[in-house]
Amino acid sequence: MRSHLLNDTTAESYRRSVTEGVERVASKLAATRRPFTGAGVEDIAPLIDRVDLDRPLGDTSAVLDELEDVYLRDAVYFHHPRYLGHLNCPVVIPAVLGEAVLSAVNSSLDTWDQSAGGTLIERRLIDWTAGRVGYGPAADGVFTSGGSQSNLQALLLAREEAKTDDLAKLRIFSSECSHFSVQKSAQLLGLGRSAVVSIPCGQDKRMQTVALARALERCAAEGNVPMAVVATAGTTDFGSLDPLPEIGELCERYGAWFHVDAAYGCGLLVSPTRRHLLNGIEHADSVTVDYHKSFFQPVSSSAILVKDGTTLRHATYHADYLNPRRAAEERIPNQVDKSLQTTRRFDALKLWMTLRTMGADGIGSLFDEVCDLAVEGWRLLAADPRYDVVVEPTLSTLVFRYIPDAVTSPAEIDRANLYARKALFASGEAVVAGTKTGGRQYLKFTLLNPETTVHDIAAVLDLIAGHAEQYLGENLVHAVS
Repeated sequence: MRSHLLNDTTAESYRRSVTEGVERVASKLAATRRPFTGAGVEDIAPLIDRVDLDRPLGDTSAVLDELEDVYLRDAVYFHHPRYLGHLNCPVVIPAVLGEAVLSAVNSSLDTWDQSAGGTLIERRLIDWTAGRVGYGPAADGVFTSGGSQSNLQALLLAREEAKTDDLAKLRIFSSECSHFSVQKSAQLLGLGRSAVVSIPCGQDKRMQTVALARALERCAAEGNVPMAVVATAGTTDFGSLDPLPEIGELCERYGAWFHVDAAYGCGLLVSPTRRHLLNGIEHADSVTVDYHKSFFQPVSSSAILVKDGTTLRHATYHADYLNPRRAAEERIPNQVDKSLQTTRRFDALKLWMTLRTMGADGIGSLFDEVCDLAVEGWRLLAADPRYDVVVEPTLSTLVFRYIPDAVTSPAEIDRANLYARKALFASGEAVVAGTKTGGRQYLKFTLLNPETTVHDIAAVLDLIAGHAEQYLGENLVHAVS
């Protein structure tokens, strides 16, 4: 069994195995004609259930053969131009190369004596991103597993910085379009979901600052403490950006921690044409960024940034076997001092490889392309009498629904849109997302692939209409008969 350990004696075996794996995946990518096969749970589950994990196949070639059946064939491929579903991006090759390197070396980014250069690369990328935000030299941060963890850590810092020990008095303010991780974080932090005050959005799906000001004033009048305001720079459903300068001013006035969830909108930090949309983010106490959304990085690659690095002390715990206090006194750079995680992958390497190969403008221009595409898609939807589109996009998300001529029942229209999404997924021809707005069912295009074209969007709209019409037609036949 030692022949399977990666070391100096097995380097050639490693090269052969990884090369074969890469060739299999490359062949699959080249041959993929649809984002999904349409396979259901009932198709895939028996294949996986039949695998006897106690009877190994013995060599990686046989395992790769099996992997074709249990995974590769029916995977959902985000690189396909008609994958228009969730906030999943196609990935750039330098980052995939970085993934291969970091997996093989297997550095753990918790302590210096496990990562050395990796620690300094992560720190440099945090400083670089903080500079893009507009922070000064006091800023700091750390890579995380994703936006939910980043938001949780930001709100943990806000809780510890709040001017009360009475958790029952703490309140968090976020818009009705904010990410669910805000409520989840409140629960995990012992505040309860009721501590989150939902602020209404306008027709543009941006937080209404007048409503926020009233809520903050009411909070103070009731003797409660405004722990934090979470502004969203790129809502999951609409890609909308809350008015950051105005929210920042209100936070300063009421003494609330100002957090910006830019998990989606962080691509604007490198946009050659749209950086101004994030004006005001430099005043935030903390910022969430997800490089695995709009920087075209493989999952996972995210970070939490703070304007004042000393606030990260609230996540610090010293263990004698790992990061004793004397290590901090000796200025040994242990990243675990800043992180909610202990063992942590060297995910920063992927972004490093990308920047050193493509440059920031290269990443930003790709994000600009999908934002431009969303504008074209919105025009297409706005001119199509079959569809109702909710709001003109700021980033790259379109929320819309099919509206048939002959049906006036909102519930029946809801069912037709739900059916169309499900039938489209089952066909494998395209993948779209769904959501609710105003209590009604809508469909959603999340455009993060620069290879997607207006023709792709138009073709998928025709497919959706076809499935919806089929559903309505069949229901009409059943009703008549």
